[in-house]
Amino acid sequence: MRSRLLLRRLRSGSFSNVSFGDAMRLAEDLGFRTLRQRVSHHIVGLPGVPELVNRQEVGGTAKPYQLRQLQRLIDKYNLQLED
Repeated sequence: MRSRLLLRRLRSGSFSNVSFGDAMRLAEDLGFRTLRQRVSHHIVGLPGVPELVNRQEVGGTAKPYQLRQLQRLIDKYNLQLED
């Protein structure tokens, strides 16, 4: 799923059945970078944003509560995808 489509989907409140790869790609496209990784936990951060985001893959999908956290950061810091 492309990042723009996933972002639109998250903004509409749909957080279930999102592939982990798509969630990580969206975070990367927004400027987040993986700071560390331990087994299934990926800690990502964005310069200028003090909060870190935990990403965890379960059966190939991202956890819905972690997608909600990402959506809150997108709204709080007015993060945009580049054209």
